[in-house]
Amino acid sequence: MTSRRRPADLRPSPETASQPLPGTARELFDALPQLPGLRTEVIDGRLIVSPVGTPEHGWLAMLLSYELYPLILDRDWHGYAGNVDVCIDGPRDPVEPDFVLAPADCPRWGDRKLLSSGLIMVAEIVSPGSVVDDRDRKPGIYASGQVPIMIIVDPVATPATVTVLSDPKDGVYLTSTRVAVGSPVHIPEPVGFTLDTSVFEKALGNP
Repeated sequence: MTSRRRPADLRPSPETASQPLPGTARELFDALPQLPGLRTEVIDGRLIVSPVGTPEHGWLAMLLSYELYPLILDRDWHGYAGNVDVCIDGPRDPVEPDFVLAPADCPRWGDRKLLSSGLIMVAEIVSPGSVVDDRDRKPGIYASGQVPIMIIVDPVATPATVTVLSDPKDGVYLTSTRVAVGSPVHIPEPVGFTLDTSVFEKALGNP
């Protein structure tokens, strides 16, 4: 049996019909209803609405979460695999990383969004439709928001790679370490952990 998601009703209600139309990407984001099955972000002044990742995409994020799980328990941190919103300090733009590592008492913007400056680390899993945003745009966004560490798992690259970015300053990560999937890579403080990226090999079809 095939199920079909009911489309969101975006028509104005009597209460909202007289309100001015959104003038910025952020205002349009705030005006949107919840859109199950879609990811909504504001990237460089653009409202990006995209489908959630493939099962393989989500599995890579979960594998990263599993690798960090003992560390998360030991330090009483919280890990979120593609299910938490982040507010970038400064422009207050919303993004939804594929993985977020945060202290239990991470400050928030409103009820839903974690503030970027309170995070420990974020990670993005590159997909064919997000290559430019994940590789080129989001590092600057997270560095500007004072996220200490960003990881980019890039199965689209040939060969697949894992990049660790750290030391954010003036909107740029000053330190970058890239390895081919299968090699260990050190994640610096405040994480202080060596990630064995061979955990991703089977998920990428390279047992």
